Amino acid sequence: MRNPVPGHDERLRRPAGIRSLRLGDITVTYVPDGAVRLKPRGWFPDTTDEVWAARPEYLDDSGHLVAGIGGLLVEHGDRALLIDAGYGPQKLPDDPDAPYAGLHGGALLENLAALGRGPEGIEAVAFTHLHVDHIGWAWLPVPGGDRLAFAGADHLVSGPEWARHDLAEEQGTTAGMLAAMAPRVRTVADGEEIFPGVRMVLASGHTAGHASYVITSGGRRLIAFGDALHSPIQIGHPEWPAVVDHDPVASTDVRRRLVAELEKPGTIGFGVHFADVVFGHVRRDGDGPAWRAHPE
Repeated sequence: MRNPVPGHDERLRRPAGIRSLRLGDITVTYVPDGAVRLKPRGWFPDTTDEVWAARPEYLDDSGHLVAGIGGLLVEHGDRALLIDAGYGPQKLPDDPDAPYAGLHGGALLENLAALGRGPEGIEAVAFTHLHVDHIGWAWLPVPGGDRLAFAGADHLVSGPEWARHDLAEEQGTTAGMLAAMAPRVRTVADGEEIFPGVRMVLASGHTAGHASYVITSGGRRLIAFGDALHSPIQIGHPEWPAVVDHDPVASTDVRRRLVAELEKPGTIGFGVHFADVVFGHVRRDGDGPAWRAHPE
C-alpha cells in the first residue's frame, strides 16, 4: 500500500489549523473556517469499495474523507488579499442522500483576527469559484451586525465563472447569495495579475470558470488550485472526477496538467480541502505521482 504522506497518516484524517509559509516577500497563510466530511464513493463515483479498503489512511473513524474549508491569506507588506471566503457561520446536518456530511463553518474571521487581520484590512477577495463553501463570508453579515464582512473589498471572479453563475445555483448557491456579492464583483481575465505576484489562471472543469491562483516570489511559486483537486488521492488518480464537477472530462484534463505543474522544481501546491496537508509538493515514487506535505 502506498502512503501518500509518509509518516503522517493521521494528518489526512483531521482539518488543518492555521498554516503559514513564506515566498520571498510574500507570506501565505491557510485560514480555517470549518470542515466537511465527504462520503468516499459518493464524492468520487468512479472509485470502488476496494479502492478505499486499500487506502484506510485517507478515512476517519466514521469512514469519511475529511476536507477542510477556509481561505488563503496572501500578504505583501501592509497589503492583504484573501483567496476564497469559506462557508461562514452555518451548519448543514447529515443528509443520507448527499455525497457529504457534517458541513460547518464560521471560524474564518476569528482566525483572521488571531493573525492580526480584520476583514476591513482585506483589499480584495479572489474566488476560485462560486460554490457555497467558498463564498460564505462574502454574502453573510458579521455576527451580531448587518454589515457584510468584506464590504470594503473587491470581489474578484473569473469572467466565465460570473457569466455562468446560474450553474452555481444548481449546486446550492442561491440567487440571494450572488445578489449580495454582486455590487462588489469585478471580473478578471485569464493571466491577469490581481495582486503583487498573484495571477489568475483559468482551470475550468469543476465549474465553467473555475480559477487557480499562481503566487510567485523569491524564486518559488505556489498554486492555489481550489476544487480542481479535492483530495490528495487524486494526485495519483486524476481520472477520478468529483460528483459535483460540471464537466468531468475537462476537470480530468485540468488535474493532469496541474499534477505535471506541481512536479516542477520550486513549486508548492495549496489544496484548501486537503485535510491537514494543505501545503505540499508532488513527487514520484514507484507507484507514480503522490502528494508530499510541505515541509515534509
